Amino acid sequence: MRVWAIANQKGGVGKTTSTIALARVLVARGLRVLLVDLDPHGSLTRAFGVPEEPAPRGVADLFATPPGTLGLLMRESAVAGLDFVCAQTSLATLERRSVTQPGLGLALSQALSRHEGHDYILLDCPPMLGLLVVNALAAADRLIIPTQCEPLSLHGLAGMKRTAAMIERSRRRPLPVAVLPTLFDRRTRAGRDTFALLQEKYREDVWEEPIPIDTLVSNAEVL
Repeated sequence: MRVWAIANQKGGVGKTTSTIALARVLVARGLRVLLVDLDPHGSLTRAFGVPEEPAPRGVADLFATPPGTLGLLMRESAVAGLDFVCAQTSLATLERRSVTQPGLGLALSQALSRHEGHDYILLDCPPMLGLLVVNALAAADRLIIPTQCEPLSLHGLAGMKRTAAMIERSRRRPLPVAVLPTLFDRRTRAGRDTFALLQEKYREDVWEEPIPIDTLVSNAEVL
Protein backbone atom coordinates (compact mmCIF):
# COMPACT_ATOMS: atom_id res chain seq x y z
CA MET A 1 0.00 0.00 0.00
CA ARG A 2 1.33 3.43 -0.99
CA VAL A 3 0.33 6.68 0.67
CA TRP A 4 0.55 9.96 -1.25
CA ALA A 5 -0.09 13.37 0.32
CA ILE A 6 -1.31 16.11 -2.01
CA ALA A 7 -0.46 19.37 -0.27
CA ASN A 8 0.49 23.01 -0.67
CA GLN A 9 0.39 25.78 1.92
CA LYS A 10 -1.22 28.04 -0.72
CA GLY A 11 -4.89 27.67 -1.60
CA GLY A 12 -6.41 27.61 -5.08
CA VAL A 13 -3.66 25.61 -6.74
CA GLY A 14 -5.77 22.58 -7.68
CA LYS A 15 -5.08 20.16 -4.82
CA THR A 16 -8.52 18.55 -4.73
CA THR A 17 -8.87 18.39 -8.52
CA SER A 18 -5.40 16.83 -8.76
CA THR A 19 -6.28 14.30 -6.06
CA ILE A 20 -9.42 13.22 -7.89
CA ALA A 21 -7.63 13.05 -11.25
CA LEU A 22 -4.83 10.90 -9.82
CA ALA A 23 -7.38 8.60 -8.23
CA ARG A 24 -9.26 8.11 -11.49
CA VAL A 25 -6.03 7.29 -13.34
CA LEU A 26 -5.04 4.71 -10.72
CA VAL A 27 -8.49 3.13 -10.67
CA ALA A 28 -8.45 2.92 -14.48
CA ARG A 29 -5.32 0.80 -14.10
CA GLY A 30 -7.19 -1.69 -11.95
CA LEU A 31 -5.93 -0.44 -8.58
CA ARG A 32 -8.04 0.11 -5.47
CA VAL A 33 -7.81 3.68 -4.17
CA LEU A 34 -8.93 5.32 -0.93
CA LEU A 35 -9.25 9.12 -0.79
CA VAL A 36 -9.00 10.82 2.61
CA ASP A 37 -10.30 14.39 2.86
CA LEU A 38 -8.23 16.22 5.49
CA ASP A 39 -9.52 19.72 4.69
CA PRO A 40 -12.16 21.09 7.13
CA HIS A 41 -13.74 22.89 4.14
CA GLY A 42 -14.51 19.44 2.69
CA SER A 43 -14.24 20.19 -1.03
CA LEU A 44 -13.42 16.56 -1.81
CA THR A 45 -16.30 15.39 0.35
CA ARG A 46 -18.70 17.75 -1.44
CA ALA A 47 -17.44 16.43 -4.79
CA PHE A 48 -18.87 13.05 -3.80
CA GLY A 49 -22.23 14.66 -3.05
CA VAL A 50 -22.06 14.33 0.73
CA PRO A 51 -23.88 17.27 2.40
CA GLU A 52 -22.25 19.28 5.17
CA GLU A 53 -25.28 18.76 7.45
CA PRO A 54 -25.85 16.49 9.16
CA ALA A 55 -22.12 16.08 9.76
CA PRO A 56 -20.95 12.72 8.38
CA ARG A 57 -18.66 10.35 10.18
CA GLY A 58 -15.15 10.72 8.86
CA VAL A 59 -11.58 11.84 9.47
CA ALA A 60 -12.28 13.55 12.80
CA ASP A 61 -13.22 10.16 14.23
CA LEU A 62 -9.62 9.00 13.70
CA PHE A 63 -8.60 11.55 16.34
CA ALA A 64 -11.23 10.48 18.88
CA THR A 65 -10.70 8.42 22.05
CA PRO A 66 -10.83 5.57 21.22
CA PRO A 67 -10.05 6.28 17.55
CA GLY A 68 -12.24 5.09 14.70
CA THR A 69 -10.92 2.83 11.93
CA LEU A 70 -10.68 3.66 8.24
CA GLY A 71 -12.49 0.47 7.29
CA LEU A 72 -15.60 1.53 9.20
CA LEU A 73 -15.43 5.22 8.23
CA MET A 74 -14.90 4.89 4.47
CA ARG A 75 -17.68 5.05 1.90
CA GLU A 76 -17.93 3.52 -1.53
CA SER A 77 -18.14 5.91 -4.47
CA ALA A 78 -20.04 5.39 -7.71
CA VAL A 79 -16.70 4.45 -9.31
CA ALA A 80 -15.72 0.82 -8.77
CA GLY A 81 -12.49 0.55 -6.78
CA LEU A 82 -12.66 4.13 -5.48
CA ASP A 83 -13.58 4.73 -1.83
CA PHE A 84 -13.37 7.84 0.32
CA VAL A 85 -13.39 9.14 3.90
CA CYS A 86 -15.28 12.39 4.56
CA ALA A 87 -13.97 15.57 6.14
CA GLN A 88 -15.91 17.38 8.87
CA THR A 89 -15.82 21.02 9.93
CA SER A 90 -14.85 19.84 13.43
CA LEU A 91 -11.37 19.11 12.04
CA ALA A 92 -10.71 22.82 12.50
CA THR A 93 -10.70 22.31 16.29
CA LEU A 94 -7.85 19.80 16.29
CA GLU A 95 -5.18 22.45 16.75
CA ARG A 96 -6.68 23.46 20.12
CA ARG A 97 -7.12 19.85 21.20
CA SER A 98 -3.50 19.01 20.44
CA VAL A 99 -2.37 21.28 23.28
CA THR A 100 -3.96 19.02 25.91
CA GLN A 101 -4.14 15.74 23.99
CA PRO A 102 -0.65 14.43 23.15
CA GLY A 103 -0.09 12.00 20.30
CA LEU A 104 -2.47 13.56 17.78
CA GLY A 105 0.41 14.20 15.38
CA LEU A 106 0.65 10.47 14.62
CA ALA A 107 -3.06 9.59 14.67
CA LEU A 108 -3.29 9.27 10.90
CA SER A 109 -0.11 7.20 10.62
CA GLN A 110 -1.47 4.80 13.21
CA ALA A 111 -4.81 4.51 11.42
CA LEU A 112 -3.13 3.82 8.09
CA SER A 113 -0.81 1.20 9.60
CA ARG A 114 -3.89 -0.81 10.61
CA HIS A 115 -5.63 -0.52 7.25
CA GLU A 116 -5.71 -3.07 4.42
CA GLY A 117 -7.58 -3.46 1.17
CA HIS A 118 -6.32 -0.56 -0.96
CA ASP A 119 -3.31 -0.21 -3.23
CA TYR A 120 -3.11 3.57 -2.86
CA ILE A 121 -4.30 6.07 -0.28
CA LEU A 122 -4.39 9.71 -1.39
CA LEU A 123 -4.52 12.41 1.29
CA ASP A 124 -6.13 15.69 0.21
CA CYS A 125 -4.64 18.28 2.58
CA PRO A 126 -5.84 21.71 3.77
CA PRO A 127 -4.06 24.84 2.43
CA MET A 128 -2.24 25.71 5.64
CA LEU A 129 0.51 24.27 7.78
CA GLY A 130 -0.91 22.66 10.90
CA LEU A 131 -1.67 19.40 12.64
CA LEU A 132 -3.50 17.84 9.68
CA VAL A 133 -0.68 18.52 7.21
CA VAL A 134 1.88 17.27 9.74
CA ASN A 135 -0.16 14.08 10.09
CA ALA A 136 -0.28 13.64 6.33
CA LEU A 137 3.46 14.19 5.80
CA ALA A 138 4.33 11.90 8.71
CA ALA A 139 2.29 9.12 7.08
CA ALA A 140 3.12 9.67 3.40
CA ASP A 141 5.43 7.72 1.12
CA ARG A 142 5.42 10.62 -1.35
CA LEU A 143 4.44 14.29 -1.33
CA ILE A 144 2.84 15.81 -4.41
CA ILE A 145 2.79 19.63 -4.46
CA PRO A 146 0.34 21.10 -7.00
CA THR A 147 1.71 24.53 -7.91
CA GLN A 148 -0.13 27.12 -9.97
CA CYS A 149 1.99 28.49 -12.81
CA GLU A 150 2.08 32.07 -11.59
CA PRO A 151 4.85 33.90 -9.68
CA LEU A 152 3.19 34.17 -6.25
CA SER A 153 2.72 30.39 -6.08
CA LEU A 154 6.49 29.92 -5.89
CA HIS A 155 6.46 31.23 -2.31
CA GLY A 156 3.95 28.58 -1.25
CA LEU A 157 6.01 25.91 -2.97
CA ALA A 158 9.20 27.00 -1.19
CA GLY A 159 7.41 26.91 2.16
CA MET A 160 5.99 23.45 1.45
CA LYS A 161 9.44 22.15 0.52
CA ARG A 162 10.88 23.48 3.79
CA THR A 163 8.09 21.81 5.75
CA ALA A 164 8.66 18.51 3.94
CA ALA A 165 12.38 18.64 4.73
CA MET A 166 11.62 19.28 8.40
CA ILE A 167 9.21 16.32 8.58
CA GLU A 168 11.67 14.12 6.71
CA ARG A 169 14.36 14.82 9.31
CA SER A 170 11.93 14.22 12.15
CA ARG A 171 10.63 10.88 10.92
CA ARG A 172 14.08 9.73 9.73
CA ARG A 173 13.03 8.26 6.42
CA PRO A 174 12.88 9.78 2.94
CA LEU A 175 9.89 11.80 1.75
CA PRO A 176 10.20 12.04 -2.04
CA VAL A 177 8.63 15.19 -3.51
CA ALA A 178 6.96 15.73 -6.89
CA VAL A 179 6.04 19.25 -8.04
CA LEU A 180 2.91 19.28 -10.22
CA PRO A 181 2.55 22.49 -12.27
CA THR A 182 -1.16 23.36 -12.55
CA LEU A 183 -3.43 25.97 -14.14
CA PHE A 184 -0.83 26.58 -16.83
CA ASP A 185 -1.74 29.19 -19.44
CA ARG A 186 0.82 29.06 -22.23
CA ARG A 187 -0.68 32.25 -23.73
CA THR A 188 0.75 34.35 -20.89
CA ARG A 189 4.36 35.27 -20.33
CA ALA A 190 3.92 34.84 -16.55
CA GLY A 191 2.75 31.27 -17.06
CA ARG A 192 5.60 30.36 -19.40
CA ASP A 193 8.25 32.06 -17.25
CA THR A 194 6.98 30.44 -14.02
CA PHE A 195 7.00 26.97 -15.57
CA ALA A 196 10.53 27.52 -16.88
CA LEU A 197 11.64 28.69 -13.42
CA LEU A 198 10.11 25.61 -11.81
CA GLN A 199 12.03 23.39 -14.22
CA GLU A 200 15.27 25.28 -13.59
CA LYS A 201 15.02 25.41 -9.80
CA TYR A 202 13.48 22.03 -8.99
CA ARG A 203 14.69 20.04 -11.99
CA GLU A 204 13.89 16.32 -11.64
CA ASP A 205 11.17 16.98 -9.03
CA VAL A 206 8.95 18.75 -11.60
CA TRP A 207 6.46 16.77 -13.68
CA GLU A 208 7.39 17.12 -17.35
CA GLU A 209 4.00 18.30 -18.60
CA PRO A 210 2.12 21.11 -16.83
CA ILE A 211 -1.63 20.80 -16.34
CA PRO A 212 -3.27 23.47 -18.52
CA ILE A 213 -6.18 25.69 -17.61
CA ASP A 214 -9.32 23.99 -18.91
CA THR A 215 -12.80 25.37 -18.30
CA LEU A 216 -14.28 21.97 -19.19
CA VAL A 217 -12.56 20.52 -16.13
CA SER A 218 -13.86 23.33 -13.91
CA ASN A 219 -17.44 22.76 -15.06
CA ALA A 220 -17.39 18.97 -15.15
CA GLU A 221 -19.06 16.61 -12.72
CA VAL A 222 -15.87 14.82 -11.76
CA LEU A 223 -17.46 11.97 -9.79
